[in-house]
Amino acid sequence: MKSNSASPWQRDELILALDLYFRHHPSTLHKDHREIIGLSRLLNELPIHKERGEKFRNPAGVFKTVWTFDIYDPNGTGKGFSHPSKLSEIVWNEYANDPANLQLVARRIIKGLDSDQFDSAINNDEEIEFPEGKILFRMHKYRERSSKVVQQAKQEALENGRLHCEVCGFDFVKVYGELGEGYIECHHTLPISEYEEDQKTKVEDLSLVCSNCHRMLHRRRP
Repeated sequence: MKSNSASPWQRDELILALDLYFRHHPSTLHKDHREIIGLSRLLNELPIHKERGEKFRNPAGVFKTVWTFDIYDPNGTGKGFSHPSKLSEIVWNEYANDPANLQLVARRIIKGLDSDQFDSAINNDEEIEFPEGKILFRMHKYRERSSKVVQQAKQEALENGRLHCEVCGFDFVKVYGELGEGYIECHHTLPISEYEEDQKTKVEDLSLVCSNCHRMLHRRRP
């Protein structure tokens, strides 16, 4: 069995932990609290770790991580557990001032566990950089590669002479000739967390971009 130290906390997990922090400050919680136990079970269901030790995301460890956010909270007690990860601070800075969005993303991650809309062809480096975490990145990529609407977007752009990167203007045909004919990537502009249940992707939800710009668009919000 691998130890817990082999499984550092990921964005998805920290987003869920921070959401719990704002819903129930750790001073009102303990390792045997039903919310802590519930989060522990949920984290064990997330399909984002290849290996789990026997103490993986146990209630005591989950409580400690939730309590860690108190370190960054200007209204906190200042007694949060020390030695937080750098990613904990990044997640705090990204979401602490936008609790409504935090709650929205957290709820969508949970709903994503019951979704079959996942793209299995994942670039691990890219999904690590995605602000909403791995679960929503995989759902995001699934929508970006929905062949029918993607082909429609490309065809409309081609017919109007606009099959180039909408960010930097890169034209694959001009640079690569025949090899670049019809090639472009599609970026899904609407955050997956804002989608309603069963909402379909539309052409206007997609932007045509080159690979470099696409990668950069996945790294930041907005």
